[in-house]
Formats: sequence, C-alpha cells, structure tokens
Amino acid sequence: MDVHKISELFNQDLVVINIGLESFADNLKKEGVRVLKLNWKPPAGGDKKLASLLKRLGR
Repeated sequence: MDVHKISELFNQDLVVINIGLESFADNLKKEGVRVLKLNWKPPAGGDKKLASLLKRLGR
C-alpha cells in the first residue's frame, strides 16, 4: 500500500455520484460538494420476474 497515493486521494476535492434521492444531492450541493447525478433505474422497473426473463435473453 502506497501511503503517498492515499494521502493524495484525501487531498483532492470530493465528488459524489448520486443515484437516488434528489434531496441527498441537494444537501451536498448546498455544502459546496460537487455532485454527479446518475440516472439509474432498476432493470425492468424493479419487476424481478421480468428482469429474470430479460437476463435470460441477454439484455
């Protein structure tokens, strides 16, 4: 483990990737944190049976 590289990491500006609640991102932005929003939704809209079928089809 390179302690120098770890120290470099903690001396960089924080960037948060938000994949959920807008309010979480909003609160971070208010504190001056850079937030990247990832527009993610569960496969098949969260329908487990449909997701399983899509997985079998390779999608």
